[in-house]
Amino acid sequence: METIHLTCIRCPRGCQIDAVVDGGQVVSITGNSCKRGEVYAQAEATNPVRVVTSSVPVVGSAMHHMVSVKTAGDVPKSKVFDVVASLKGVTVTAPVAIGDVVVSDAAGTGVDIIATRSA
Repeated sequence: METIHLTCIRCPRGCQIDAVVDGGQVVSITGNSCKRGEVYAQAEATNPVRVVTSSVPVVGSAMHHMVSVKTAGDVPKSKVFDVVASLKGVTVTAPVAIGDVVVSDAAGTGVDIIATRSA
């Protein structure tokens, strides 16, 4: 059995949670003050995911030289660096609208990287 220590990020309390994992299954969760903490610990202990944010250069815009981007959904934590690497050398051409796909299927995750502002 393994105990995973987590600081919950689902609300401002920041509960210190211990998730006990045995054979890839969570067998107990302690330290959470609410159900959201329990759900967070369950997911974080078995299949941690993240949203990746970054920025890419904009070509053809006098006002904006960079545009912020993010994954359109969660990606496995183990793929975060691969997703960031998929942005290397990527540029977008103005005009760019919020939600425009900048990279499709980033790092083979099935998740697109989209613009988070217009430029």
